[in-house]
Amino acid sequence: MTEKKASILIVEDDTNIRETLNTILQQKGYNTDTAKNGQEAIQKSKAKFFNLALLDIKLPDMEGTKLLTTMHGSLPKMMKIMITGYPSLENAMEALNQGADAYIIKPVKPEKLLELIEEKLEKQRKAEKMTEGKVTEWIKTRARKLEGDIQN
Repeated sequence: MTEKKASILIVEDDTNIRETLNTILQQKGYNTDTAKNGQEAIQKSKAKFFNLALLDIKLPDMEGTKLLTTMHGSLPKMMKIMITGYPSLENAMEALNQGADAYIIKPVKPEKLLELIEEKLEKQRKAEKMTEGKVTEWIKTRARKLEGDIQN
């Protein structure tokens, strides 16, 4: 059985970085889409589900942390990795407090990024399996209760 590769949204205003990340992720078999600013990212994430988003912290139309807050509120299950060329403890703390799942500094090493992406997607898969397991258990318990009600 072939596993469906995850969908990743790349939000980066620098064309070269955006295209390079897109190429690297596509070569690894991921389904990707790109956005050059926050508004485009919000529109695309409303139109399609993405397992993960790579968000630049400095965007032309809004701060990446504001985009992060918006996306986290409407898409809490999506993994969000902040990418910045302006690292600071304040940036990192704000990003993590706003719901970022990770924080990585430019220049991004492709192998390090791919490792981080896979780690976050695995965490997402495990959370989904736990949720599915809980739903299955609830259904079984409910069915047993209903059977008991019918027999009484």
